[in-house]
Amino acid sequence: MRIGELARLTGVSERSLRYYEMQGLLAAERTPGGHRAYGDWAVDRVIRIQALYAAGLHSTKIAQLLPCMRDSDGGPNERATPLLVAELTAERERVDRLIVDLVRSREVLDEAIAAAAGRMEPAGAAAAQRA
Repeated sequence: MRIGELARLTGVSERSLRYYEMQGLLAAERTPGGHRAYGDWAVDRVIRIQALYAAGLHSTKIAQLLPCMRDSDGGPNERATPLLVAELTAERERVDRLIVDLVRSREVLDEAIAAAAGRMEPAGAAAAQRA
């Protein structure tokens, strides 16, 4: 498939797909005319890359991680190392801390919303009090 179709199927811009290629996250073959050509596997790869970005990982870490993830057939990949496992565990702990901080922020916002809403008068109350 060409880059436009991969972009359409994954919801990722063509520019991002080119960036993934530059970072070594995605590989494309070239047609005789020089166009990028991707196999069906590329859809899963791009979705996986997007998920890793959403988890807060940067492209260098993703490039290290992708070859270690389970292959599309579900079999384990042999390239994982104890160091990579330790780094990924640290990333997971960082994400866990962010979640705790976000929950705390949401609770503070909920309190502020409740306090502000408690001070507001219902729409007809002010008019009724003046009458």
